[in-house]
Amino acid sequence: MLEDHKVTTLESGVRVASETLPSVRSVAVGLWVRVGSRDEEYGEAGISHFLEHMLFKGTGGLNAEQIAQVFDAFGADVNAATSKEATVLHAHFLDEHLDEAFRVMSDMFLRSTYADLESERDVVLEEIAMYEDEPQDKVHDILSAAVFGEHPLGRPVIGRGDVIASLTSGDVSSYHGRRYDPDAIVVSAAGNVEHAQIEELARRWMQPGTGGSEPNGHRPGAPGDVVPRVAFHSKETEQYHICLGGPGIARNDERRFALAILDAILGGSSSSRLFQEIREKRGLAYAVYSWSSQYTDTGQVGVYVGTREDNVAKALEVIGTELERICSDPVGEDELSRAREHVKGRLALSMESTASRMNRLGRSLLMDTPLLTLDETIERLDAVDADQLLELARELYPATQMSAAAIGRDEARFREALDPVGVAA
Repeated sequence: MLEDHKVTTLESGVRVASETLPSVRSVAVGLWVRVGSRDEEYGEAGISHFLEHMLFKGTGGLNAEQIAQVFDAFGADVNAATSKEATVLHAHFLDEHLDEAFRVMSDMFLRSTYADLESERDVVLEEIAMYEDEPQDKVHDILSAAVFGEHPLGRPVIGRGDVIASLTSGDVSSYHGRRYDPDAIVVSAAGNVEHAQIEELARRWMQPGTGGSEPNGHRPGAPGDVVPRVAFHSKETEQYHICLGGPGIARNDERRFALAILDAILGGSSSSRLFQEIREKRGLAYAVYSWSSQYTDTGQVGVYVGTREDNVAKALEVIGTELERICSDPVGEDELSRAREHVKGRLALSMESTASRMNRLGRSLLMDTPLLTLDETIERLDAVDADQLLELARELYPATQMSAAAIGRDEARFREALDPVGVAA
């Protein structure tokens, strides 16, 4: 429950966080750096994600195949991820393999040779092509662009094909040297590991170069005035993939606990209003949900539905009704209690995973978010009341201040269906 976590800042500036769980036999380790698509110039769009791929392509001692063999021999799960504000290389393995796994991970993270760049370029271009063929995913990025406009938060993490096609190993190496700065790096671990052990490994192997003079130097501030927009991409699809959304709240905003409950009520659970009204009662969609994202200085809320052409107007009408209702009527005590317990239960269950604990630890430290125990988090969730939910809903969920995005066949049909909802069409 994070009561036993420890944090150390090494002489280099790298921060190390760990949580000891002696009842398990595994260790989850994450190497984090505070850089993502938000930090890229327009002409660099996708380089953070491409660099993440290149971490697996070879070090001074191992080629890509040998790296894969090392982790396969450990029975380990190893992967990496890039978001708008962070990149992480993570692995989960038996505790007996910690020393060797950490050494290889640190070489991958800090000392990649950027080998096989051309073949990996093709892999990422194929990933972009796959993404273009998945409208239920792409529509979220279209919405982000509508919400944030030209701000980097409006760009997809995966980047643009023309940028990826032109990157050289020098470009990637230079970006790594500038961005993977010690002060921007966090090592997190959870499982059957002592803090002194992970600290010593980090001190021995996490020796970044000295070129990182601008880990956050190009990170733009919060988006300015956000104007609702409508974006449509024409594509021959069986369904219309639709998102409505707008600005949310920042990662450290104390109202994040209320937002977690509000999201569960609106569309974040199987008993939520949108799921019940659109899927269960009317059969208008298979997938319908709400979500929220938090960033350093802002956030985003949104609603997604995938529905056939004949159901677009009706589905949007129901969404509009539910948005209006959540902004006008206080949540009843039974519904509030059910949503609160849902959020608490999901959080508690996630804490049974060493990987989830490692992620929570690393992300909190990397983003300078207060690291709360499970009991402290539950205390804050228990303190949320109906008045707080109503106030937050009135700030975040009025349809008139939301942007809209869709992928489908007929833009006119989509815009016509938006009119009754109140979204600026």
